[in-house]
Amino acid sequence: MKNIMQKIIRFVILIIGFTIGYQLVNFSFLAIATYAGVEATPVTNIGASIFGGAVFALISYIISPWLGNLATTFNSWVETALKSIPTQDIAVSVAGLVLGLLIGYLLSLALYRIPFVGNYLSVIVTLFTGYFGMSLMLNRKEEMTFLTNLFTRQVRSDKSNFRNAKILDTSVIIDGRIIDIASTGFIEGTIIVPGFVLAELQHIADSSDTLKRNRGRRGLDILNKIQKELHVPVQVIEQDFDDIPDVDSKLIKLAKNMKGKIITNDYNLNKVCELQGVPVLNINELANSVKPVVLPGEEMVAQIVKDGKEVGQGVAYLDDGTMIVVEGGRRFIGNTIDVVVTSVLQTAAGRMIFAKPKMAEKMSGAR
Repeated sequence: MKNIMQKIIRFVILIIGFTIGYQLVNFSFLAIATYAGVEATPVTNIGASIFGGAVFALISYIISPWLGNLATTFNSWVETALKSIPTQDIAVSVAGLVLGLLIGYLLSLALYRIPFVGNYLSVIVTLFTGYFGMSLMLNRKEEMTFLTNLFTRQVRSDKSNFRNAKILDTSVIIDGRIIDIASTGFIEGTIIVPGFVLAELQHIADSSDTLKRNRGRRGLDILNKIQKELHVPVQVIEQDFDDIPDVDSKLIKLAKNMKGKIITNDYNLNKVCELQGVPVLNINELANSVKPVVLPGEEMVAQIVKDGKEVGQGVAYLDDGTMIVVEGGRRFIGNTIDVVVTSVLQTAAGRMIFAKPKMAEKMSGAR
């Protein structure tokens, strides 16, 4: 297929070369004959033109491989340059260029009437207004959401567009609990996955560190499930902020532009969002809030799995990960016992329950 295409291209170049040679020799022959005052016969004129076309066709055919390589190199360079430019920037630049050229054309209608310099002024003003319009639109691209939204890749249809947008960060995608929360219907609006977050996930998945690579691949799997399994609208947007290197700062900027909320389980990002007035939904805080309420005096079953920090303490865990510190429970490590809650401590890391074995409670009561 490639060889056939190369032959077609060489044939097209040959035809173009013949046409150029024919027309060039024909024009030159007539010009020379007119200048010399000699009347050129049609037969001579056509013969010379065909000969010139044949010479140009031969030259074109010989250099066609070089021209093909040059065209391929130029095409690759253009593609590489365009890939490095965000689609939104291209859309905004074209809109600004068209608007600027239109304004320049309208101004040139008046400048064209100026004697001697009117034509030159018209060209200069048109080019300047085109450049000025493109530059102005690029500098104000963050405000041109009505244009940039047209070039976002829509994964699921959403009539409300970005209404009540919930923006996911990298940590919450890797965590995976967002799928369970969204499937219950507690999240309203559109779930937004920024392109720079997706790029960070891909970078983590390509890491040489095994732990990071596994986390990145898990994040990509979770993202795939988010796109396919959730019944809420999901959109991947390619809007980026090239002047901001940090992903967290980009998330905050995007949330401000979209007037949306960031979903995360990153403590530091949570605090920065609060300082900058960006609404944030922390999954860890949600998990702590929905844990069962335990009151002192209640009884529960706990499997002691290890010793605690203090002497004689044993540690157990509930199914949701809540730590239970059992006073005097060290001797029951590996056993499942009944305990009685003595107190509950709420910390930034979560909820801790303090208890003691039920048999010790009965013994103290008997005394």
